[in-house]
Amino acid sequence: MSGQRRRGSTAKSREPKPQQNDGSLATVEVQAESFRLMREARASQVVDDYVELIADLIDNIGEARAVDIAARLGVTMPTVNNKLKRLKDDGLISQQPYRSIFLTKKGRRLAEASRERHRVVEVFLLSLGVSPETARNDAEGMEHYASEETLAAFTKFTNDRE
Repeated sequence: MSGQRRRGSTAKSREPKPQQNDGSLATVEVQAESFRLMREARASQVVDDYVELIADLIDNIGEARAVDIAARLGVTMPTVNNKLKRLKDDGLISQQPYRSIFLTKKGRRLAEASRERHRVVEVFLLSLGVSPETARNDAEGMEHYASEETLAAFTKFTNDRE
């Protein structure tokens, strides 16, 4: 009977039940949407990190150079150059050979939105008693995955405690 379906078995009967908050499996649609959102967040994470870092470098030392980006992200120059080409193609930066990197208005808006998400998550974690270093490090990853609804709840929670 190997490779054959058991008599009476149908795809419908194998459908999971809707998830309750008891650890049961979510419906196919709910689970697929959750994974789609995570893939989307992962894809935008690198872009957000680059534009946020470029903004930080410009704001703090007056310029952003590929070599500084590579050093601060701990990646190679070819990796940075490939990503900068994509950011330029996406209209987020402007760049000329052997010159500093500049954010476009669109890139600056994205960097500021990323900074704000990071700030909201970090303040929330600090309000829970997480140490400043851990809150900063954890916020760096969490900021990309938190929904607008969750960020609003974090903000409300921290504002209510003030």
